[in-house]
Amino acid sequence: QAPLIGVCNGRVADNLPPEGDVVAFYTANGITKMRIYEPDQFTLQALKNTPIELALDVPNEVIPTLAGDPAAATAWVQTNVISYTPSVQFRYIVVGNEVMPTDPISQSVLPAMHNIQNALAQSPAAANVKVSTTIRVDLLGTTYPPYAGAFADSAMAYVVPIVQFLAANGAPLLANVYPYFAYIGSSGQVALDYAIFGTGGRVVVHDGVLGYQNLFHAMVDSVYAALEKAGAPNLQVVVSETGWPSAGNDGATPENAAAYYLGLTNGTVTSGTPKRPGQPVETYLFAMFDENQKPGAASEQHFGLFTPDKQPKYPLVKFTN
Repeated sequence: QAPLIGVCNGRVADNLPPEGDVVAFYTANGITKMRIYEPDQFTLQALKNTPIELALDVPNEVIPTLAGDPAAATAWVQTNVISYTPSVQFRYIVVGNEVMPTDPISQSVLPAMHNIQNALAQSPAAANVKVSTTIRVDLLGTTYPPYAGAFADSAMAYVVPIVQFLAANGAPLLANVYPYFAYIGSSGQVALDYAIFGTGGRVVVHDGVLGYQNLFHAMVDSVYAALEKAGAPNLQVVVSETGWPSAGNDGATPENAAAYYLGLTNGTVTSGTPKRPGQPVETYLFAMFDENQKPGAASEQHFGLFTPDKQPKYPLVKFTN
């Protein structure tokens, strides 16, 4: 069984190792899946002839151009994908990260996905690369209990055609799943131990015949429930980001972050979810390093598994099954 756990390589910082060193560091730690948020040419060069599979984002700001001009999409794919295949193992092309229906670019996401896929099909080496997009769990209007998971009415016109595209092409839906944000936004209704895999096997949420011991599984299953209601019951969910910060906000401590990452990587993703038992959840941890220039809340700068000088913050985290 191929390793299920990847790590996102965010680079919003001014103190990170060079891209070639980062790729070597992934390999040294047995990390065989990477997500990057733009087609950085130094990273792509460094990934040549490595065992690392890549999820490559199309940055949000590029999407309207690729949606409106098939030739531009072909050129983008030629430059950033086909010119590197088969030396680089592309797993997903991710057309947009956390685009919401109210975003101006939302109407461009699906046309860009079509144009990207058509461009990939022109190369035998790239034709099997899956095209998807990443959603926020906020697209769901209901998440609790998990069986009631459903996309918000305001999101249906945006998400259903995308889901249909994914189902028709055998591609998964990517979702950023953060129990941390659910915990700090719950006004005390979500228990910390439930959010950081600390229940010791105790069922906290009863959902019909299913029982949930951790919030991660519950959030993933709420997405599966939403997909069922959207007419795609067999679509796979890939967790394209998840993590817990070690500083900067409520609940953000090294101890809580360590518990979260250890609980997640110690069988949680391999076991499947209560709704999909035995169906492992491909999962990308966010992120490889702390990013000292990340905007937003202070906690945004403290999601790293490693410090920028490559020291492990949580030395027991394992990246293989």
